[in-house]
Amino acid sequence: MSILLVTSSPRGAASHSTRIATEFAQKLVAADPSAELVVRDLVANPLPHIDADYSTGIYTPVEARTARQTEVVGVSDVALDELFAADTVILATGFINFNISSTLKSWVDHIARSGKSFSYGEGGPKGLVTGKKVYIVLASGGIYSEGAAVQMDHAVPYLRSVLGFLGMTDVEVIRIEGVGMGADAVTAALAKATAKVDAVVAATASQQIAVAA
Repeated sequence: MSILLVTSSPRGAASHSTRIATEFAQKLVAADPSAELVVRDLVANPLPHIDADYSTGIYTPVEARTARQTEVVGVSDVALDELFAADTVILATGFINFNISSTLKSWVDHIARSGKSFSYGEGGPKGLVTGKKVYIVLASGGIYSEGAAVQMDHAVPYLRSVLGFLGMTDVEVIRIEGVGMGADAVTAALAKATAKVDAVVAATASQQIAVAA
């Protein structure tokens, strides 16, 4: 099993999404020592926003690209290679202004490429990134999974939409919500998220044992 962990919270070591997602990935590896883990830290190494060189370079033959086009398209190629190589993808983000972090959005922009991760045909668009399990680890100061604030959550609907467009339809969300509501709320949110992570890891390990048998 190959695991791709993408972290994006600007809070660094204080980030709840990064902490839970990292622990999640580590537990999956512990359950399957043969698993390979690739970590893309979008805070330490942010991807460049797509620009004119990128937008023209992806449609320019390799041999005809300028040095700058080659550079920016190469960044995208590496991100795509990591994604295609992964069986499990863990995306960690804070809930920022009702959506995902801008660093994670840049990652999406680099991996959403016509002819690479999706294609258009007579039947319309077709996602080409298939056969993957995706987990979204989302931390938020308030409660957005239920109640009046649900309509303000643009993070999960956006990620489900764009991932589904690319062919990744098996998506599960692990929320760490209400962390802005005091110390007790933080403790409860982390405990709930950890319990869900542990349940997923246990179920994954059971499936692996069943397959091996």
